Amino acid sequence: MERFTRTRCFLGEKKFKLLTQAMVTIVGLGAVGGYAAEGLARAGIGRLRLVDFDTIQPSNINRQILALESTLGQAKVDVEKERINLINPECQVEALQLFAADETLDEILNPAPDILIDAIDSLNPKVQLLVGAHRRNITTFSSMGAALRTDPSKIKTGDIMASNHCPLAKHVRNRLRRQGVEGGIQCVYSTERVEFSYQGPEKNSQKSSPYEDRGRQRNVLGSLPTITGIFGLILANEVILQLTKST
Repeated sequence: MERFTRTRCFLGEKKFKLLTQAMVTIVGLGAVGGYAAEGLARAGIGRLRLVDFDTIQPSNINRQILALESTLGQAKVDVEKERINLINPECQVEALQLFAADETLDEILNPAPDILIDAIDSLNPKVQLLVGAHRRNITTFSSMGAALRTDPSKIKTGDIMASNHCPLAKHVRNRLRRQGVEGGIQCVYSTERVEFSYQGPEKNSQKSSPYEDRGRQRNVLGSLPTITGIFGLILANEVILQLTKST
């Protein structure tokens, strides 16, 4: 298709075909996950399973690509599915408005995707997803903390056990080790040192999601649309390279 001429020119027909045949599951469609989905859709990915329990709120507009005045109150998975269909109608998109937890992992991860992207920003469901994917031998790319960062030159990629200077990654590593996971999960993280200053729990002003009673209320951390977007696009880039690498 003409819309992917430049991708095909860059990758070559054989590698581009690998993209069109691949399935990627993205869990979390916020500031990072929305841009990851955008990058994959515009690259020509063949199948996407989108997972997020939440709806779009006014506070999302400063950093989330799906958040517009016209999309407030709508389920993120539904808005993302519609957006991807406008980018590439040939992409097969499945939208699951689910909370990621042990009891929903079978639905989220079956059938097993070629690659899983974890863009969850809450610790407990994040670890449950990563452990579940690892036990199912699913290749996973995960986002660590992007909030409060301002320096894109400090963004790195690598195995989560080799990540450093990221408080979220530290907590995730410790919990993964307790579950017997010692590595094998790729992540995007920042080595930029930050001072945490919480604003208190975020309150939704629009229609609540069906999973609003799950998990703890999250404290608000300041973030820019630039750094969170870069995290998401790096995740998409890593996935594209993994799917099209020479064997």
